[in-house]
Amino acid sequence: MEVSSVASDALALAVNASLVLASALTLFAGYRVIRGPTVPDRVVALDTISTNVVAIAVLFALHTHQGLFVTVSLVLAIIGFISTIAVSQYVIEGDIIT
Repeated sequence: MEVSSVASDALALAVNASLVLASALTLFAGYRVIRGPTVPDRVVALDTISTNVVAIAVLFALHTHQGLFVTVSLVLAIIGFISTIAVSQYVIEGDIIT
């Protein structure tokens, strides 16, 4: 067995395991969004979900060897950052645009 074949199999296993783990953590964060005792808990959980979705997109790009998903993940990261800022601004001041 060649070294590159073993490394390729190990990378595939690591990517698949990471996809499963990131998906499970996204579900747990979704639970925190629904059952969060306070609004800041929900905001942090939404930020965690957006970060996990970006990670899932990058891992899927590695899994499928498609560079388009890396571009999608960058756009999702920007949207997640802007939405987190907007929601935190709303929580702090009660208005998004001041």
